[in-house]
Amino acid sequence: MANNILDERQCSISGVDQKGRGVACEKESVSGAVSQRACVYCGARVVLNPITDAYHIVHGPIGCASYTWDIRGSLTSGSETYRNSYSTDLRETDIVFGGAGKLTKAIDELAEKASPKLIFVYATCIVGVIGDDIEAVCRSAEERHGIRVVPVKAPGFSGTKTQGYKLACDAIMQLMLPHSGQPKQFGVNILGDYNLAGEMWIIKGYLEAIGIPVISTIAGDSSYGKLIRAPGAALNLVQCAGSSEYLAERMDGELGIPYIKVSFFGVEDTVASILRVADALGDPVLSANARDFAAKRTAEAMPFIEKYRPKLEGKRAAIFVGGGYKAISLIRQFNELGMKTVVVGTQTGKKDEYETIGALADKDTVILDDANPAELEQFMLEKHADILVGGVKERPLAYKLGIPFCDHNHERKHPLAGFEGIENFISEINLSINSPVWGYVRGCEEIG
Repeated sequence: MANNILDERQCSISGVDQKGRGVACEKESVSGAVSQRACVYCGARVVLNPITDAYHIVHGPIGCASYTWDIRGSLTSGSETYRNSYSTDLRETDIVFGGAGKLTKAIDELAEKASPKLIFVYATCIVGVIGDDIEAVCRSAEERHGIRVVPVKAPGFSGTKTQGYKLACDAIMQLMLPHSGQPKQFGVNILGDYNLAGEMWIIKGYLEAIGIPVISTIAGDSSYGKLIRAPGAALNLVQCAGSSEYLAERMDGELGIPYIKVSFFGVEDTVASILRVADALGDPVLSANARDFAAKRTAEAMPFIEKYRPKLEGKRAAIFVGGGYKAISLIRQFNELGMKTVVVGTQTGKKDEYETIGALADKDTVILDDANPAELEQFMLEKHADILVGGVKERPLAYKLGIPFCDHNHERKHPLAGFEGIENFISEINLSINSPVWGYVRGCEEIG
């Protein structure tokens, strides 16, 4: 372990060979460490934002609304409403005298001009300090306008990004519970897929080709009408466990819908997920269809993988992503390419996920929870990483160090899930690592 790591951070960084010591996780970020993790409000907003016909009113300063405006590459087959962001734009006088009146006027104006079915109202840090009762404002607005106005009390300082996920899931449950009495039907809900670059459509297409209908999607390409149909499904598929497993647990306990966790990144996880979904529904015909479909698509993908494997074999990868389940899939994808994962970290990983990461990783792999840029920089250089897979905040860090980068976060515009995503991912990794530009960069560094 490096000597210049903050003492408070030592327990959140581990090598697999450190006598089985686990990684401390699910804690608040260390003050002053400039964590890569986002705030509670951001966690809530990114889960709810892709609901295509929802209006989002951010009760706070204008910066909070701009911070999360249209931040996901989520696509829609219907309304474009979710691409807009609304704010009460709280100022100094509102902080002194309160902003509840301003919020009431904002909801009334939006209800009058847009005739919405659904409005989410987010309380940000300032509102958490001054104490505006947004729940009372939303209840009153629902009575006046006859629409759903759902409060999301998400001051950024009130916990971690994971807490924001839970608040968003609670808001979704508020919408679904009044419709819990509808008859059950054969089909599944897809939870925790945000239709980045159309990925949910790819997964939905696989399931329907096998014979499994999709009842609702939460939240990619979703709508108020689709959400309230979700209680009728037979099974929930949890794609992003970090953001949606809590929702799946509530739907299991309160709506009687069991769930399984799935991942459609890489051949191994995509095939395993397709088979597990079919088997979980208990229909031998579906299971046979799933095996035929998986075998056919795997056979089609393998020549492409084998074509690029010699170009990537032996390369060293660093991973820093939001959730542990995605990190696990990425390690398996790199293993399929003959690449070695030397650094792996997440913002919101859980204990069981880090145990799986430890079992998959090599003996000398560095594992980090909620890393800061200084730690990422140090371990990427120490482990001689050939590429970093991460999100928008990690891109400048990689380029500053002269390390190739692959965006695997919510801003991307091309799918990385499913068999189509496998080709995109491998192509991007190859183009990034084997670009001739890095030779010039390293040459300049040597000259300097």
